[in-house]
Amino acid sequence: MNRPVLLVIAHGSRDPRHAATVQALVRRAGALRPGLRVETAFLDFNLPSVPGVLDRLAADGVREVVALPLLLTRAFHAKADIPAVLRQAPPSLRIRQAEVLGPSPLLIAAVERRLYEAGLTPADKPTTGVVLASAGSTDPEAIAVIAETARELRRTGWCSVRPAFASAVNAGGFPRTEDAVRTLRTDPGVHRVAVAPYVIAPGRLPDRIAAGATEADVLADVLGPSPELAALLVERHESAVRAPERAAVAG
Repeated sequence: MNRPVLLVIAHGSRDPRHAATVQALVRRAGALRPGLRVETAFLDFNLPSVPGVLDRLAADGVREVVALPLLLTRAFHAKADIPAVLRQAPPSLRIRQAEVLGPSPLLIAAVERRLYEAGLTPADKPTTGVVLASAGSTDPEAIAVIAETARELRRTGWCSVRPAFASAVNAGGFPRTEDAVRTLRTDPGVHRVAVAPYVIAPGRLPDRIAAGATEADVLADVLGPSPELAALLVERHESAVRAPERAAVAG
């Protein structure tokens, strides 16, 4: 019961499916560590807000918090938005910002879980091309991580894996989902094409990914409250707790 509280910070969305999925994921993560207090907050669109949760934790007498960005890459929200809001926390709180979720082998496993749930099997790997479709970013670090994640997924045995973005605006020049699907059709050995959304929860950009997958043979679900993602939240919390004192960002 003395472990630092885990505060999962999601971006938020006008789409009600987003918050529901985030809450389901956080509940699953909390069930993995009985006695660990786990809270959820949103940067925008949804409640509770990050300042509201931090004020409540301070009022409850909490002293230590691990703030975990519910993000797959380190882009603007992880580098700027979240640190800025954490610096406004009550001074009684000692806060550590955990690393974002990616990259991690657990994310690769979660992607494969969703592909198998969509009807594929390990025997299909040598003849299936996969479009790893993320929301999109202009941050070079985030783009590099997405590209490396696609390479790691390819190393698990899929015939071909190509990264794509829901938006055509990105510094890495990744294609949109629909363009990546058409390109994969021409890759040697590819008999079927699957689209794997590399996003956590439903929303506008995941819907755009799904719209771009109409010519694919298989469309997997978003990562959502998968067991792998829940385990990764706990792993990031424990890593932050073990981190040296300089990891503290507030308090």
